[in-house]
Amino acid sequence: MSEERTGAPGPHVPTTRPRPAGGPRPAPARPDGVGAVVDCAVYVEGRREPPVDPMEALEAAVERGGFVWLGLFEPTEEELGAIAERYGLHPLAVEDAVYAHQRPKLERYDDDLFMVLKTATYLEHEELTATSEVVDTGEVMVFLGAHHVITVRHGQHGDLADLRRRLEDQRDLLCLGPSSVLYAVADLVVDSFVEVSEQVQDDVDELEASVFSPQRTDDIGRLYQLKRELMQLRRAVGPLELPLQKLSERQVDVVPDAMRSYFRDVLDHAIRVRDQVAGLDELLSSILQASLARTSMNDNEDMRKISAWAGIIAVPTAIAGIYGMNFEWMPELQWRWGYPMVWLVIVVACSLLYRGFKRNGWL
Repeated sequence: MSEERTGAPGPHVPTTRPRPAGGPRPAPARPDGVGAVVDCAVYVEGRREPPVDPMEALEAAVERGGFVWLGLFEPTEEELGAIAERYGLHPLAVEDAVYAHQRPKLERYDDDLFMVLKTATYLEHEELTATSEVVDTGEVMVFLGAHHVITVRHGQHGDLADLRRRLEDQRDLLCLGPSSVLYAVADLVVDSFVEVSEQVQDDVDELEASVFSPQRTDDIGRLYQLKRELMQLRRAVGPLELPLQKLSERQVDVVPDAMRSYFRDVLDHAIRVRDQVAGLDELLSSILQASLARTSMNDNEDMRKISAWAGIIAVPTAIAGIYGMNFEWMPELQWRWGYPMVWLVIVVACSLLYRGFKRNGWL
């Protein structure tokens, strides 16, 4: 076992690569004076050991034959760099964990694994509008080694405190090693996808009812917004299938064979959510097309009505225009019944036109 595995100091390795010049990274969304370490515990035979300092936890876990679970929340480059040097984390993975905004993936660095998972939550709203935020995403990164698992969380949701407490009640699962934590985190993330997709389904049903209601509605803006929000969920769910497939089918040193069935179960749930989200996206596309078609039909109906009334109004306009030219010799100018006759012609012609337009559905 190398010095990095036993927790002994080793040669200095840069924790991040040089990055191109640009804007500064936003400060972590943590209260002032609160560090990045959320919780740190050593687990031996499924039991949580007495508290230990994060910098000494790896050595204690190796000596006792257990593993350490270190939870971090939006660490800075300096905070994660110190931990990375102590735990022997690969600099490329550390860089991804610090700067976030990664797609779901699974990477192997020597004997360690680094997995990125996108978290999602549904944002409650009284009414869906063209600017409503429906889905908010965050990230959870997991460093997995033979004697350590480090979770790095970004975003204001996806808290793992409750997960840790539930997992500590399942000693049989924790006895399987650090990969049990990776399974629990992946399972929690996929379950959250299920909840979000079901809540988005309610919004889709509401829009569908609105589009096909007898009343005229303008839902195109809301449809586009919901489709954009659903895209965030698709980006979180879609790429997760391949990493879970690798964990459930391939031989990985830090993942015991007994854990493959657990990851296979998570994979099944992820595929189901992926299909559900894809179905919602297709349904939204169909509703959007129906809304556009209905809007076009409404516009055509309005144009028919306008054209019909314009045709009716053209009759008195034409007659009045002709007899308003002020020529001396015009028919019926001196006839006593000329004026009533003109009105009679106007009324009869307009009535016939109105009846014809009404019968043809133009009015």
